[in-house]
This record gives sequence, C-alpha cells and structure tokens, in this order.
Amino acid sequence: MASIDFRALRREVGLDAVLKLLDFVPVQRRGDQVRGACPIHSPQRAGSRSFSAHLARNAYRCFHCGSSGNQLDLWAAATGQPLYQAAIDLCDKLNHPVPWLLRRDANRKKSAAAS
Repeated sequence: MASIDFRALRREVGLDAVLKLLDFVPVQRRGDQVRGACPIHSPQRAGSRSFSAHLARNAYRCFHCGSSGNQLDLWAAATGQPLYQAAIDLCDKLNHPVPWLLRRDANRKKSAAAS
C-alpha cells in the first residue's frame, strides 16, 4: 500500500476547509477561533459551543465528547473512517491531489541512475 505524506496534506488543506465540508456553523467567533456544535457528535441543545477550533493552528477540541486533534483527525472522526482512508476521501471531496510519499527504494534507484 502506498504511503500518504500526511504532513504535506495538513500543510495544504486547512481546518477551515474541513469545517466547511462538514457544514459547521460557528455560534461564536474570536479572531482565528470559532466555537459551535460539535460536528462529530449530536449536540443535546441548539446553540451549543462545546466544540472549539483554532483555524490558524489547525487544531480542534470538543469539550463534550473529548475529541481533539488536527483537520485530518476531525475528518476521520466525523466520517468514521481510518486516517489513511479519510485522507484519500478528503482529497477526493476537495478535488485536491493526494500527496503520496515516494518510496525509499524508488529514491535510491533514481539516485543510482543519476550517478
């Protein structure tokens, strides 16, 4: 199975894009931080602010269900997929190329061919 460059994907796809895909509607906004109902679990009441996301840091936390992490973690949790599949699915939804990692063997062959 080919490897995904998760670092590159986190650099290229922001938390704001993931929240938009999840139809997140913020109840409160302060600078780069938004709060609202958690897109992972169903909130018990309208206007819930248990979910907090810091857009500049690409980090989120729900103070109700305890979920936290980065934009890829959020997409995986919200869609119920393992991280690898969630990354591919997220790229597909955003029409973004999957940043595949080159295998070390392929890099060695290229280096040897160049010599």
